[in-house]
Amino acid sequence: MTAGLSVPEIRAVTPGDTDAVVALWERTLPEYGDPTRPQRAPRPSIRRKLDWGDGLFWLAVSDEEVVGTVMAGYDGHRGWIYSLAVHPDHRRGGLGTALVAHAEQELARLGCPKVNLQVLATNADGAEFWAATGYQPDPVLGLGKRLGG
Repeated sequence: MTAGLSVPEIRAVTPGDTDAVVALWERTLPEYGDPTRPQRAPRPSIRRKLDWGDGLFWLAVSDEEVVGTVMAGYDGHRGWIYSLAVHPDHRRGGLGTALVAHAEQELARLGCPKVNLQVLATNADGAEFWAATGYQPDPVLGLGKRLGG
């Protein structure tokens, strides 16, 4: 983090945080603004996650500004980290690692034995970050199918 910035507080995302989370995601996750990928539209993604009500969606606040988010999930079999976003001014100072550790701690508390995640093949910085936090490629082929259009 840049010198002079306060230590961020990590807390659960609430509906009132939506605008700030969208602003962060649009700045840090360009695929969330891609009209050819409607499944990544930020507002519906946030609304669906909050409506799901599992409490596995957190943000980091510094000086009253949302500077990071992590969204996770757990189905009773495996955990997932769906997204991680850190404001550029707060990168390389441990915030991303702290958000991941927070998500991992909460997933472990729920009994989760393993966490999965996906990184876009074009995101070399992301792949490097995840490797540094202990995540390694699994020998599986990831497949996907959009439902409902």
